[in-house]
Amino acid sequence: MEMPEVKKNNLGQMLVEGEVITQEQLKQVIDLQRKSGGRFEQILLQQRLITPQQLAFFTSLQLGIPFVNLRKEGVKADAIKLVPEAVCRRYNVIPVDVTDDTIVIAMEDPRDIQAIEDISILTKKTVSPVLCTAQDIQEMTDLNYRVGGEIEEQLSQIPTRFRREGTREARISAEAIAQAPVVRAIDLLIKQAVRDRASDIHVEPQEDKLRVRYRIDGILTEVMTLPLSVHPPMISRIKIMAGLNIAERRRPQDGQITIDMGNREVDIRVATSNTIYGEMVVMRILDKTFAFLPLPDIGFLPDVLAKYLQMVRSPFGMILISGPTGSGKTTTQYATVNQLDSIGRNILTIEDPVEYRFASINQMQVNPAAGMTFATGLRACMRLDPNVILVGEIRDQETAQIGTQAALTGHLVLSSVHANDTVGTIFRMVDLGVEPFLIASALVGIVAQRMVRRVCPYCSHPTKIKEEEQSAYEDEMKEKRSEFVVGAGCNFCAGTGYLGRTGIFEVLIVTEAVRRMIVKSAGADDIRAQAYKDGMLSLWHDGMLKVKAGITTPYEIMRNVFSIQ
Repeated sequence: MEMPEVKKNNLGQMLVEGEVITQEQLKQVIDLQRKSGGRFEQILLQQRLITPQQLAFFTSLQLGIPFVNLRKEGVKADAIKLVPEAVCRRYNVIPVDVTDDTIVIAMEDPRDIQAIEDISILTKKTVSPVLCTAQDIQEMTDLNYRVGGEIEEQLSQIPTRFRREGTREARISAEAIAQAPVVRAIDLLIKQAVRDRASDIHVEPQEDKLRVRYRIDGILTEVMTLPLSVHPPMISRIKIMAGLNIAERRRPQDGQITIDMGNREVDIRVATSNTIYGEMVVMRILDKTFAFLPLPDIGFLPDVLAKYLQMVRSPFGMILISGPTGSGKTTTQYATVNQLDSIGRNILTIEDPVEYRFASINQMQVNPAAGMTFATGLRACMRLDPNVILVGEIRDQETAQIGTQAALTGHLVLSSVHANDTVGTIFRMVDLGVEPFLIASALVGIVAQRMVRRVCPYCSHPTKIKEEEQSAYEDEMKEKRSEFVVGAGCNFCAGTGYLGRTGIFEVLIVTEAVRRMIVKSAGADDIRAQAYKDGMLSLWHDGMLKVKAGITTPYEIMRNVFSIQ
């Protein structure tokens, strides 16, 4: 952090001299400030005349206070310990570094004298302010203040008479469930999971402890262990939130919770089931900010995306998406539906469950208890004048046959099948009882996919990797490399070296040559050879292209695709 040259100009004039805004725009902002009485800086941001980064940089020059990029420089753990999270969020600040008598505090507004005085009194140190954007401060606060200790502290406050009932058959009274510590602990547990980008929360009783795990980027990570005595009130509190029967412990139950995260709502699907040590709960986090990604953002390479869009533009026929559980099939289905014209076409979906709700699209929920299965829902759809039908999954012979008939009678049917690759999907449909000649007539194309972790952009650097990983890349790409972009581990990626996920895809367009081979019941190897001849890229090759681009690592491709390579 270097001290910038101090300027005597006011901020507005500096922005004009720096050609960020014009003199006319400056005059308009001043006029608005006089009318509304708002802050000059806030009006600049509201009018979108300047970005938060530009504002922070020029304010730094104006005040002569260093500007820091927290994403690049990070924060010191010793400094974090000195300032409570509540203080950081109240003033929108975060401690960056600390010496014997000075603490460096990143601030959105270094002119906030009250904040500086309070932190100085709290830490008994001289505060040295530095400037940072509000977004970076909030992001670093989320990353560095973990709630594990606070959750344990809250749960320790449950009265002893309730905690002694920590057996698998304990009856939990309404008084115990309503205890504020339990309520606060569950709230913190969920909010931390959302901050950590977790897709699932597992609360699992063991023989001598209660284990809590988050699934982040597809990998389960243990985040804390708790005394087994807090298991009954925690499970009961979650059940109440999800609208479940707290007295029923033997049968599995399903429910839903909606959490207000301040700037957005997050839906959580709750599933409970009994184990030998008591009830376990898995909470699936359905964050709507990730629900409606456009197709280019889920990992399609440009050439592969062009082929997929060619399939989607077909007025009728069947498009199948295959892969194991957790491979992102639903995400691709939703992204595809978003691509379609929902105003000029009648789009119907049959899902189990309906995870995200769309505007202008008619969605149906599978409910076997009411006689609503994928097959019966598909029959109903046929009488509702559909153009496009999304069937969440083809699981049985009846659904497969009705879906094929729908595709042959002028509808575009989009569905998913559990199969390893594109060619395997064809044989899975045959196994489900659909005649090969009907498959050949109905199929427009197939997509096989996996989700792989992305290299963390904040700590990535060229690194020499294991020889077997080098060989896997060299054999496919026909080029020799020893160094690849790998993440070292940092606060942003929780030390894993990976941040977020992307898809790898195998897109098979059913050409006339492939159709003839399906009708003749040709072998999988022959159909695959023809698909490659027609221009299909394998999952393995698509993954290695992303390795070459520095998006992921050979290890990730091997972990997800090696078994079918």
